[in-house]
Amino acid sequence: MDIMQIAGIALLAAVLILVIREQKPGFAFLLAAFTGACIFLALIGKIGGVITVLEDLAARSGIPSVYLKTLLKIIGVAYIAEFGAQIVRDAGLESIASKVEFAGKILILVMAVPIISVIVETVLDLLPS
Repeated sequence: MDIMQIAGIALLAAVLILVIREQKPGFAFLLAAFTGACIFLALIGKIGGVITVLEDLAARSGIPSVYLKTLLKIIGVAYIAEFGAQIVRDAGLESIASKVEFAGKILILVMAVPIISVIVETVLDLLPS
């Protein structure tokens, strides 16, 4: 799915939501969430190719796969947290959206601790005693 199709779907959904919102606001929100989920799911297939390239690069450079997997999980958490926050924001619940973003940041920090510790250990090994 290219950007023209995504933009077309988004534009069509936006027009439908604007028309429906006055009479059925709950249905308009569901349509917005469904449209966002469809776009998100359509793009997941594209991510597979990127992951394959990154795995190949990591294997050729000798980087342990655990670091690449952790990095990909961190990126996934960031995208999912942003997507979830935007859906909640569309419902008009800014305070909950900010909590979703905060939870995503905390989960990213927790997952990044092993990578950060390896970087700090490497820097400490490079420093003269």
